[in-house]
Amino acid sequence: MPCSPAITPFVDLLCSLIGIPSISREEGPATDFLEGWMKNYGLSPRRIGNNLLLCDEPLDVPSSKPTLLLNAHIDTVRPAKAYTRDPFTPTIVDEPRGKVLYGLGSNDDGGSLVALLQTYLILRERPQPYRLIYAATAEEEVCGVGGMDMVIPYLGEVDLGIIGEPTGMQMAVGERGLMVLDCVAHGKSGHAARSEGVNAIYEALRDIEWFRTYEFPLKSEVLGPVKMTVTIISAGTAHNVVPAECTFTVDVRPNGMYTNVELLSLIRERVGCDVTPRSTRLGSSNIPSTHPVVVRGKSLGMTCFGSPTTSNQAVCPFTTLKIGPGDSARSHTADEFIILGEIEDGVNKYVALLDGLELR
Repeated sequence: MPCSPAITPFVDLLCSLIGIPSISREEGPATDFLEGWMKNYGLSPRRIGNNLLLCDEPLDVPSSKPTLLLNAHIDTVRPAKAYTRDPFTPTIVDEPRGKVLYGLGSNDDGGSLVALLQTYLILRERPQPYRLIYAATAEEEVCGVGGMDMVIPYLGEVDLGIIGEPTGMQMAVGERGLMVLDCVAHGKSGHAARSEGVNAIYEALRDIEWFRTYEFPLKSEVLGPVKMTVTIISAGTAHNVVPAECTFTVDVRPNGMYTNVELLSLIRERVGCDVTPRSTRLGSSNIPSTHPVVVRGKSLGMTCFGSPTTSNQAVCPFTTLKIGPGDSARSHTADEFIILGEIEDGVNKYVALLDGLELR
């Protein structure tokens, strides 16, 4: 449902999208609406599942120019229980900090979604040294295969991806990946009253201490060391039985200096427990400080930082930069909001960053 009054067609679009629940894997109605909006605007979106692509050149034909991808996600998390406002009723409030739009997905990732759409429409009207693609994708919040993974085969070779996420329009030049490990330490059962068996908990303690204290030698300038945290542990069936098995879970956050497969191999060499990754697909990412987009961003006064949160960058097999309007600290919180001035500022900075950018 649109806000009243409509500030711009793009803010009005964002208000309408807030009013359509688009929880991850339930994005269909929101994608339907956005697809209709694009067609009414005179665009010809290509739909792939619950993802939408815009490009003025045929995607099936290789381009002689490099490709620049603009990406933001349609989906949201489920609303936090602490909401004091209806998360699906967009509301614009005049506050000392400006006009503030409240609603689920306003900050993560609606601000980037509409700002990059407007940026696409501006850049396409000017000759650019690259092929420009806009992608509104699904399932980002759950790292689902029905989102960016589904779209990538249709993009061709991508030279740079701009991943729209709330960063205050500063440049996230590195992003941690994610690898969850399920570990099993083995012992031998016995009676707790006698010196029998091998206690699997004690076997696990050595490996848990290793995960707590070990530091991989390669550290990132922007992300620091690899982070490993034991988060779940379970063992035992009765107070008087020495446990034969102890299971625990480790949250691993790579730093861009190792691939997930490399980290998995190094971990297995150093611990005695069985280690099974739930997935190795969510890799870390980084972009060189000498890349043209980073150089231009710095010239515009943008700062660089390393992001601890995971985004579509994790599944992109090409160079990406994460940047967008809003504040990451508001994401997934109750009474989520974005300041409308942040969206306008985002469009202006996106255009300044990308207009005429030479990628080769």
